[in-house]
This record gives sequence, C-alpha cells and structure tokens, in this order.
Amino acid sequence: MTSHLVVITVYDGVELLDVAGPLEVFSTADRLLGEGAPGYEIVVAGPEAGLVRCAGGASIAADVSWTELRREIGTLIVPGGLVLDTTGPRVLRAEPLVEWLTTLADHDVRRITSVCVGAHILAAAGLLDGRRATTHWAAAERLAADHPEVTVAPDSIFVQDGRIWTSAGVTAGMDLALALVAEDHDAELARRVARWLVMYMRRPGGQSQFSELLAHPSASDAGIARLQAWIPDHLTEDLSNEALARRAGLSVRHFSRLFRRQVGVTPADYVETIRVEAAARHLLHTGSGLRTIANTVGLGSVETLHRVFRQRFGVTPTDYRERFTT
Repeated sequence: MTSHLVVITVYDGVELLDVAGPLEVFSTADRLLGEGAPGYEIVVAGPEAGLVRCAGGASIAADVSWTELRREIGTLIVPGGLVLDTTGPRVLRAEPLVEWLTTLADHDVRRITSVCVGAHILAAAGLLDGRRATTHWAAAERLAADHPEVTVAPDSIFVQDGRIWTSAGVTAGMDLALALVAEDHDAELARRVARWLVMYMRRPGGQSQFSELLAHPSASDAGIARLQAWIPDHLTEDLSNEALARRAGLSVRHFSRLFRRQVGVTPADYVETIRVEAAARHLLHTGSGLRTIANTVGLGSVETLHRVFRQRFGVTPTDYRERFTT
C-alpha cells in the first residue's frame, strides 16, 4: 500500500524544534508500524534543495524544493519562525513560502497543518480565512489583528477546522502530530508513540498555563517579592490594594506604582491572575463544583468565575474542564 507523504517545509529562520518535533512523531509511528504497513514517508522541502539556516544557528537539509513536489501530499506541515529581540517576538512571514502555498490546489494536499507561528504564514496565504486557528500565545493577538477574518483560539494546544490543523507554540507541534497519527491509524498507535517519546497522550492544560504566571517576573524589591510569594497561599483573604499596601507598609499610591513598575501589571490584575490559575487547577484536578471553586480561590461567585475565565481563556469554566481534563 502507498505510504502517507508528510512534507515539512523549511526556510531560513525556521524554528528547528517546529520541524524536528513532528518529524520525530511521524518517524516513530512509521517504525512502530513495521515493514509492509502503510506508514509515513517524510520529506523536508525548502525554497531549494540543500541547507537551510534555522533560528538557533543550526542548519537542516531540505531534500527537495517546494516546486519539485509532484505526487499528492498527505500532510503538509508549515513550521514557524520567530525573531526574539528587546522589542519582543517578531514573526517571520517567509514570503516565498506564502507565494507557493497560494498556488496549491485542493487536490494537491489532503491536510495542511502549521506549528507555532506557522499559522501566520497560512493566514497570509489566505488558507485560514473564515476558519478557527491557534498559534503561539505570544503571537495570538498579532494574528487576530493582522487577519480579522480568522477566529483565533489563543489557549488551544491545537485546532482542527476542516482539512486545516494549527498548533500552538513549538512543542505543541508534537501534540498535533500525535493527533494526526491517531486520525490516520488509531489511538493505540498514538499511545505507543507517546510512550516511546515519553510525552503526554493528551497534554493536561492549555497554553495559558505557560503564558500567564510565567509572564510576570519576580520583583527585585524584597517587600514586593515577599507579597508575591504570600498571595497564592492566602487567596480568600482581603487582597485589595489597600490591604496589600498595609501589609507592605506603604501608602496605597506608592505601593501601586512600585508594584506595577516591579511586576509589570497592577496589583489587582496580578491577584486576579493568581486566582484564575488556582481555579484552573481545581477544575482540572478536583471534582469540586463551580461555587466551591469560586469561594476557594477568593473569586466569591460563579458569575465572577465565568467572567474572568471568558476574559482570560475565551471559554467558560465548564468548557475548560471538559476540554482539558484527562
């Protein structure tokens, strides 16, 4: 039987792990299927055959150029490229790849996927128009702003909309590839691949678990840093600006300014983030009802819990629990 052709596109500045992660999943699945089974043939394609320089400085070899691809592609993977500097992340558009993607007919490719900010390349080629998609959490707002015709799901690990699949940041490309193996074959093969690669069969949580709390630095001011360490264990207490300022021994005005300068957000925003993250953990790891969770994390009411979840994650607490509970 004919093998399933997986084509991974590369270009100068591509993220190496965006390429290597899915490649390893499909390669492992092919080896576990054994000889004689309809497995995967993996081809790396670039603007031309030969070495391509990746974002971290390493090089990867393209087997062929995009234009040399002749037979029908089973899965086309478009990885991302990010430039990190003092102004924050900047997405590489890879214009030659965008142009090639616009020439593809529906019958040329059965399934088109992206890893990380590769979704921005698909969007630039018009492939995400009218569809839901995800990307790296740090670039989700940019995708939504640049392409309002795309419905961005910023917390999803991966999203399927018809024949288009998009995944979140970097290692999420492996989660996506695992789901594709399950679709092509069965869940048992996907589980075997996950066990072999020592990865989750289903990752317990969304991108927000990596972007929310880790986005806030520890304060260099000792008093503010002590408050940051104290707050998570006292979520049901009065955590208003006034109460926190008293605890820090500062005026409310000076405390608010100092906290924002040190942490990057207002005290109220920080407290709400900690409470929402605690609520998310309760949703994933306990069977507690919404009212109990709201009270436990200091949000006070189910209505408030719903409001902050929709604001931060774009889903209700119940949807979050159903989507991510393993």
